[in-house]
Amino acid sequence: MSTLKGLVSVLLLVITTLFWSVPLILLTLLKLITPTRSLRLIVLRGLNGVALNWIGCNLWWMRRWLKPRLEATLPEGLSPEQRWLVISNHRSWTDIFMLLMVLHRQIPMPRFFLKQQLIWIPIVGLAWWALEYPFMRRYSREQIERNPHLAHIDRQATERMCERAREMPIAIFNFVEGTRFTPAKRDAQNSPFRHLLRPKAGGIAQVLSLLGEQLDGILDVTLHYANPRPTFWGFLCGREGPITLEARHRDVPAWMLDGSYHDDPHYKERFHSWLNALWQEKDQALESR
Repeated sequence: MSTLKGLVSVLLLVITTLFWSVPLILLTLLKLITPTRSLRLIVLRGLNGVALNWIGCNLWWMRRWLKPRLEATLPEGLSPEQRWLVISNHRSWTDIFMLLMVLHRQIPMPRFFLKQQLIWIPIVGLAWWALEYPFMRRYSREQIERNPHLAHIDRQATERMCERAREMPIAIFNFVEGTRFTPAKRDAQNSPFRHLLRPKAGGIAQVLSLLGEQLDGILDVTLHYANPRPTFWGFLCGREGPITLEARHRDVPAWMLDGSYHDDPHYKERFHSWLNALWQEKDQALESR
């Protein structure tokens, strides 16, 4: 029965995607031929509206068909007219839908850091490209050592997103660990945390440096699954156990606004200390569950 439920869920995802792909493709074509940035911003707002409705349709049937057991805590005063950096631990593709289920239309249209390969997903990849999501190549340390110029490519993608954030409200989502947590990955990287991988500071350091004064703050999200091995397929089958989501509002520390993560070693060390302390607090919260 659960497998049948999963297949129906996949079918519903496909139907909503195909339905909203029509206005998405039309607006994307219009954006391609729009001559000025000011006019493209108008089209981009239309694309944001399509994406918000697309997300809303999926959340509607998920709440009624899958009935996820989600307990969420949010700070007060959230608004779609604000600008936020949202950081979270990462366990499963389900994380994205849990974040959206809680924050949809509470804060602006989300922007995720995406792997470059995801642009080839039919329709969805086009949507992310049209909505100006940053695609990251994530070169290995060995590749960067052979060609230092590669280190600047992902930074430039982040800079472009931050420039667009000055044009309209935005919520930048970042799974700071860079990949989904598993005990094997934790052990392979010798993580000092029991329930988390090591956080990667570069991306959020750049966002905070470029946008810190314009951000309304940081939403620090901790996701906990009762199921020790959550999967997106299990979620689509309605088999996922209780999920807890806690979002805390953190102010951007003043010292973050006056430094360069990539050029100042003292700033970089201080930023790592701040992020590791935050991750230690998150790990302790997960341990107490």
